Amino acid sequence: MILIAGTRGSTLALKQVDIITAKLLDHAPSVKVETRVITTSGDRFRDRPIEAINEKGVFTKAIDEAVLSGEVSFAVHSMKDLPMEIPDGLTVAAVPERASPKDAFISEKFSGIADLPSGAVVGTASPRRKAQFLHLRSDVKTELIRGNVDTRLGKLSQGEYDAIILAESGLVRLNKGYVITKLLSLEAFTPTACQGALALVTKKDNVEVIEVLRKLTHRESWNSTIAERSFMTTIGGGCKTPIGVYVNESMELVSSVLAPDGSIRLQYKKSGKMNDPEEFGREAALDMLDQGAARLIERWR
Repeated sequence: MILIAGTRGSTLALKQVDIITAKLLDHAPSVKVETRVITTSGDRFRDRPIEAINEKGVFTKAIDEAVLSGEVSFAVHSMKDLPMEIPDGLTVAAVPERASPKDAFISEKFSGIADLPSGAVVGTASPRRKAQFLHLRSDVKTELIRGNVDTRLGKLSQGEYDAIILAESGLVRLNKGYVITKLLSLEAFTPTACQGALALVTKKDNVEVIEVLRKLTHRESWNSTIAERSFMTTIGGGCKTPIGVYVNESMELVSSVLAPDGSIRLQYKKSGKMNDPEEFGREAALDMLDQGAARLIERWR
């Protein structure tokens, strides 16, 4: 059986396909995987903030269209990039074991956030990371940085930034964990929903492919990401309100909602059971809305 995996062309995206291919070789040795690179809107408009690109699924839409057309058998997505509403006709067939959800502080001159001098420049493409950083250090500057991991590390080395923030999972997958200066706590830098997780997406009616991909599902990672996506769907907020949520394998949730300038941060924690992760995520979001998140989100919507 030959499966064609659709992916972006970045080094990290291709590495993620390699990871899935290796897992399939272990679980379904008769399956051969070929890779097809597809350019997305997020790849074409690298000079813009992601939230300024007027399209849902800037890193997933073009690949999902290739799945629906039959050009590729399935898509390998960073799950954090998936829109909350999966396109009609598609399904998440599997969520393999999740990597670390944490953000990493990277600097060639400073050992951590507290050591940055006033006026230091920190690079990030994420409104969430920007707000979280400014909440801790309103005296530093955050500036947009786009491009793949190597591009961003290169800009740091060239002195364009004093520090940058990247996901630990991507660095480790690329064997670049050595560049990490310090891992940031889940409380201070609560990650975007599903950070560190991969989603394998295919057509709902492609039973044979679903059966193969399903072999890679890690149940605890599946439950955690379902809870996080349910939380995000319920709490809303859109792209203008920085929101982070993480649910660990024991169904312990931590979430944060911030003003875009970092001046306000609301945090919430909740423990639950694995029997209904979707309902757990929904209840947590409703609780947080009741505790003040609704007013903050409405202010910045």
